[in-house]
Amino acid sequence: MNELNQEINRRRTFGIISHPDAGKTTLTEKLLLFGGAIQVAGAIKAKKASKHATSDFMEIEKQRGISVATSVMGFYYNDYKINILDTPGHKDFSEDTYRTLTAVDSAIMVLDSTKGVEGQTHKLMEVCRMRNTPIMTFINKLDRDGKDPIELLDEIEDKLQIQVRPMSWPIGMGKSFKGVYSLLEKRIFLFKPHAKQDSQSIEINNLNDPLLDELLDDQANQLRDDIELISGVYPSFNADDYLTGLTTPVFFGSALNNFGVRELLDCFIQYSPPPQSRKTETGTISVDEPTFSGFVFKIHANMDPKHRDRIAFLRICSGIFERGKKCLNVRTGKSLKFSTPTAFMAQEKSIIEKAYPGDIIGLHDTGNIKIGDTLTDGKSFLFKGIPNFSPELFRRVVNLDPLKTKQLTKGLQQLSEEGVAQVFYTITENKQVLGTVGALQFDVIQYRLDKEYRATCRFDTLDYKRACWIRGTTQDIESFISKRKNNICTDVNGDYVYLAETQWSLDREIKENPTLNFRYTSEE
Repeated sequence: MNELNQEINRRRTFGIISHPDAGKTTLTEKLLLFGGAIQVAGAIKAKKASKHATSDFMEIEKQRGISVATSVMGFYYNDYKINILDTPGHKDFSEDTYRTLTAVDSAIMVLDSTKGVEGQTHKLMEVCRMRNTPIMTFINKLDRDGKDPIELLDEIEDKLQIQVRPMSWPIGMGKSFKGVYSLLEKRIFLFKPHAKQDSQSIEINNLNDPLLDELLDDQANQLRDDIELISGVYPSFNADDYLTGLTTPVFFGSALNNFGVRELLDCFIQYSPPPQSRKTETGTISVDEPTFSGFVFKIHANMDPKHRDRIAFLRICSGIFERGKKCLNVRTGKSLKFSTPTAFMAQEKSIIEKAYPGDIIGLHDTGNIKIGDTLTDGKSFLFKGIPNFSPELFRRVVNLDPLKTKQLTKGLQQLSEEGVAQVFYTITENKQVLGTVGALQFDVIQYRLDKEYRATCRFDTLDYKRACWIRGTTQDIESFISKRKNNICTDVNGDYVYLAETQWSLDREIKENPTLNFRYTSEE
């Protein structure tokens, strides 16, 4: 096996998705702890501690105690290279999460055992389903009283439309929580609050073993009944069903207490897919293709406010990326050379010489790269599947300091290129309109414009509810525009977008214009 194939097989690149406060960032940090990437987990609630979560590096994240930008972290575990993309849980920053999910090969979904399946979880699941992304599920916070485990599994199947297969089973919950039984390993893992990394585990091949009664007292018979029930109800674990996105393996634990994390990680390493081949506009690029290619799924400016840097996040898809070697930006036709490509540990960066398929690297950029750009060793093709998603809130930008117009324009341009918001231009007056999926994004934009660009503005509310990209013949589009000029904008690529005041008006336009295709993403 050559160097490229060896490196591909030992890589796992995944995103962690959840509703806010389900424990996603805590789980991320515990995975890093197991991998030896960090020595102590940061405090999640920024207001109550001086340390902050390792993956939350922006000042506004520290103030609010939430994740608003995707962080990329890499570490080694059992000779595997693990690349984690910790995504924002807050719904107002979900577009960043949606795009990040285009750069992963699988995902781990975190659910709060006390709340079950929540709204944002459902949306993220739909994005994963667009690409049949394999998902493992971690039901968190078993040290608290929560929903019945069977009820949680039913919720996953009913609300998320995916089959479940328990890989472990909880013994009690809340104050009575004693641990989990691994159906995969036939072992009991005993729970101790705030224990070190390793849980005490005891092999139990036969559930009728008297040792079970010694360990669990009156909870032993309940465990026997539960295992008999789930063994009859749920099918045996099938790796192919998991890899095709039909089934999600389910684990139970408490990330805050380091419990259940190692079992999840070990199973993930064993069954999750290595880097996969990717679709382009002209066909599929095989992951073991020897020539280099990759795509940009995220741009972040000013990760270090002292140096005004702009980092493009590149997912390597094929071949070997080499430091200092020229590559082609297919969109612009220009050759680029990167002398300081970096690997990430949250905000910590280190210069790398090589990167392989599945790796996420940072490229210092001065404005030559946009989200969705394809970089290659010289071949001309474009990767598919890095769309913009339909915003639901819209604001007109009003400059409060005409002397800072240049700074405001630059700031809005860079923030839109990062994907913090989408910029549209009205066809009647060429006014700038910002579209986002959540109100909190406008707070972030104002904060960053002030702190990073010294520009101030306000946002006037516009009464639109949804944006749809319009596809059709030139004649049909022009006819529609002539009737709906006040609702038509162009995006940064010059494509036409219809802004609807209500869902009813959108449904009406779809019905009355059957030759047009109204799309909720910019992707063809």
